[in-house]
Amino acid sequence: MWVLTPAAFAGKLLSVFSLPLNSLWRSLVLLSCWLRATFWLPGTKRTKKQLVPREPDKTEEEEEDPPLPTTPTSVNYHFTRQCNYRCGFCFHTAKTSFVLPLEEAKRGLLLLKEAGMEKINFSGGEPFIHDRGEYLGKLVEFCKAELQLPSVSIVSNGSLIREKWFQNYGKYLDILAISCDSFDEQVNVLIGRGQGKKNHVENLQKLRTWCRNYRVAFKINSVINRFNMEEDMTEQIKALNPVRWKVFQCLLIEGENTGEDALREAERFVISDEDFERFLERHKEVSCLVKVVFSIIIYSDRFPKGESLSQGHIGRKDPSKSILDVGVEEAIKFSGFDEKMFLKRGGKYIWSKADLKLDW
Repeated sequence: MWVLTPAAFAGKLLSVFSLPLNSLWRSLVLLSCWLRATFWLPGTKRTKKQLVPREPDKTEEEEEDPPLPTTPTSVNYHFTRQCNYRCGFCFHTAKTSFVLPLEEAKRGLLLLKEAGMEKINFSGGEPFIHDRGEYLGKLVEFCKAELQLPSVSIVSNGSLIREKWFQNYGKYLDILAISCDSFDEQVNVLIGRGQGKKNHVENLQKLRTWCRNYRVAFKINSVINRFNMEEDMTEQIKALNPVRWKVFQCLLIEGENTGEDALREAERFVISDEDFERFLERHKEVSCLVKVVFSIIIYSDRFPKGESLSQGHIGRKDPSKSILDVGVEEAIKFSGFDEKMFLKRGGKYIWSKADLKLDW
C-alpha cells in the first residue's frame, strides 16, 4: 500500500509558500509531480520508480487462515453396546440396551454421507445381536444401495452370523472383520470369547468360507494382551489370508474397563509397549498386518457422537453432542479426531471390494 502521511504533505506545502513569488510557480510544478508520483494519479504511467511500497510492520503477525473442517472420511458406528461375549478388555461395554430407531439411524448416516463419509463400519457390542442381524442388514443395504458408499464393513465376533444373512445382504457388504485374539481355544475362553460348546476358531474357518462364496472381503482383528502376547499366529493368519489383520494393543479406558463405574477390570490384560513390539516383530513376515495402538470412533447410544480414545495406558472417552442435534461439522470439532494420525496408521486404504481385485 502506498501512503502519503499528513506530516510529509504539510512540510512540502509550507516549503512552497515560503519561497519568493518568482520561484513559486516552479515549486508548484514540482509539488504537483511529487503528489502525482505518490498517489499514482490517473493518466500517469506506472513505473517502478514511482511506486514505492510501504514496508510491512515487522511487529504485526500474519493472520492465518482458519483450519478447514475435518471430513469424516471413515466412520465407525457402534449402534449397540449389547454383546453375547464377555471379553475382559472390552472398551465399549453393555451400559445400556438402547438402539436408535432405524429411520433415525438412516438420517444420521445420510448427514455423514453429505459431510464426506466414504466408509462406514458397523460394530458394537456385537452388531448381529439386535433383531438377529436384520437391523444391521438394513443399514448395510441402505449405505451401499441408497447412499452408494464406496465401502461398507462390519466388525463382529462371528458367533451369531448365519449363512442366510449372507444370502440376503452379502452383496451390499465390502468387508467382514472377525475378532479373533487366539488360535488356542483355551486362551479364547480365558479372554472371554468362549460360548459353551461353540468353538471360536472353527467358526472363524466357516465364516472365511462364506466370505469367499458370497464375495465379501475377509479381515481379522486381534487385541494383544497378557494371555496371547507370546503366541505365534503366523501360520494360521497366512492360511486364512485376510485382506488385513489389524493388531491392537490392549488399552484401559476409564469408565469402561477400568475405574469405579466400569463393567470390566482389564488391568490384568494390559501389556507393556515392549511386549507389544515383540509380538509385532514375531509376525513381521505377515504382510497384511496393521498395527493400531489406539483408535478414533464415532459411535452411538443416541447416534453418532464423536468419541476419542486418548493415547496411553489409561485413556478415556470424551463424547461430543449428537450429530442429529448439532450437525456433523459442529459435533466433530469436539470428537478428538486426529486426521493426521488416522492417515499415518494407514486408516485410508483400498476398502471397496470392487477395487480389491480379490481372487474369489
